[in-house]
This record gives sequence, C-alpha cells and structure tokens, in this order.
Amino acid sequence: MNTLEWTRRAVIAAATATVAMSGMARADGHQMMDSVHFLIPGGAGGGWDGTARGTGEALMNSGLVGTATYENMSGGGGGVAIANLIENAKSSHGTLMVNSTPIVIRALTGEISQSFRDLTLVAGTVGDYAALVVTADSPINSMEDALASYRESPEDFAIGGGSVPGGMDHLVAAIIMQGAGEDPTAFNYIGYDAGGEAMAGLLSGEIDALSTGFSEAVALADQGEIRILGVTSPERVPAYDAAPSFVEQGIDAQFVNWRGFFAAPDLPQEQLTAYQDMLASMMETPEWETIRARMGLVNIFRPGDDFATFLEAQEKQIGDLMRDLGFL
Repeated sequence: MNTLEWTRRAVIAAATATVAMSGMARADGHQMMDSVHFLIPGGAGGGWDGTARGTGEALMNSGLVGTATYENMSGGGGGVAIANLIENAKSSHGTLMVNSTPIVIRALTGEISQSFRDLTLVAGTVGDYAALVVTADSPINSMEDALASYRESPEDFAIGGGSVPGGMDHLVAAIIMQGAGEDPTAFNYIGYDAGGEAMAGLLSGEIDALSTGFSEAVALADQGEIRILGVTSPERVPAYDAAPSFVEQGIDAQFVNWRGFFAAPDLPQEQLTAYQDMLASMMETPEWETIRARMGLVNIFRPGDDFATFLEAQEKQIGDLMRDLGFL
C-alpha cells in the first residue's frame, strides 16, 4: 500500500470513528452507535432497571448499537443520579438516563431539587397504563357496581395501592374517582409498602379494589385471580382488550406511567438527534417488540418537543390534583 492510499484509508477510518462517536448512522445504514451508557437512578430489578436493560438489549440484538453498558445509582428518589448527570454534563454526552412519572411527582413535592427541565429531553418510549381491579370472585362486576357500592357507604369502601398516600397509586385512584364525578379527597385510600403487599391486601379482603399498573393487572387477570374494572387508556389496549377503558364508560380518567430517556444538559443538537433517531429505529424492530411484549408495556414514542409538551401536561394534571388532595 503506498503512502497516499494509507493516508486516504486513515482519513476515512478517522471520519468513520468520529461519526460513530457522534451517534450518526454508519455507512452500512445499520449500526447507528458504537456504544451507549445507561444511567439507572435506582437499584437492580426495578422498573427503571428493566426498562434501561431491555432497551440496551434490543439495541444490541437489532445491531443498532455495538455495546450497551449500565450503571445503577440509587438514592434521593432518583435525585442522586440526576445531580450526577448535571454535574458531569461535559463528560456525560454518551449517557442516557432512564426515568418515569416519579421525576414529575418528586419535583412537585420537593423530594428532588431538580426537574425534567434541568435535563435534555431525549424521548418518552414506553408506558404502563393504570387499572382499577377487584378479585375475580368479587360481587363488584363493573365500575358502575364499584361506584354504587362506594356511594352507598363511602367510609366502608376502601381502595388500596402499592404506594403511600400522595404516591402514584393514590393519585391514579383520585383521578378515577374525580373523573367519575366524586370528590377525589373523600374516598378511603389504604397505602401499602409495595405492589405485592397491596395485591395480598386485595386477595385477603382488606380492601375492596386496588389501583395498580395495567401490566401487573393483566398478568393476574390471565391467571384468573382478578377482574379489571377499567384502564386509564384512551381506548382498549390490544394486549388485553377484554378490559374496558374508563373513557368508554363515560369516566374522564386518563393516565400513563411513562418511561423515557434524558441526557445531560446542553447536549449538542447533533447528538440529541442521533439518540432520537436510534430509539425511533429500535422501536420498529422485531427485537424490540419481543422485549416490549415481555415487559407488558405499550409504545408511546414521543421525542424532544412532544415529550416536553406531554410532561408539562402531566405536571399540571398531577400538580392540580395534589393541591386538591392537600399534598402541595
């Protein structure tokens, strides 16, 4: 190989490496990034962890990314990871942080000192609708029955959830009751430490109904343990279309616990576009569909400005409700 040819190849190789690092697509039109590092604001095994690792798995399995790495950084309700991403912004351009609805709730309550506005919004990717469920052998067969039972004896009708009062399961139950024309502050909510304990409370008869994630509800409905009274989706979810939406029952109750990705503040526009293109491409692959179905989530891809508009609307919905409930 002569010097000119060697130089030409070196220039091409350097250009290819630069493009790969910036996240743009390779010449073969397939792999879009060499590597992605996922920052997870909680411990192993949680929803954030599963979403980040599932996304990384789909990116690698589909060939869109060469390597995905993961870092769990618990603490402060997610605040430790958010602060780390902000403080190390200049060295974190290769990092995507996963988060979900709690970043909105915890910023409103002051549990974390930052909000989604302090980060670069990459995209919302998936979501889990919420559901109100009863045991399979409950005399309550519909949302109409549940409301009739509540109106007959409000103090005796208990709705439980796997979060403390003011947490997400409580807020969802309040959204449902408010949508049905009831006072969202008046119903009896019983909070449990986790979803598993709340489900045990339902099955043992401690509570009449349970506010929970739709994906969790579907798994138990398939086992014949519970009946789903309604889902907080705009229409029936194809994955389990036996469950009616609240909307079709005349109850204005829509809510989705989204999951999505954020990057360090002041991320270059070229890198942001590359991340968004990469995630958009991933969501069209069969590899992602396999993982999405396994997680029981629905696709709600919202990049950039669409993501910001959605978050602002959710912040207003939750903020208004939390003020009504006396938590703000």
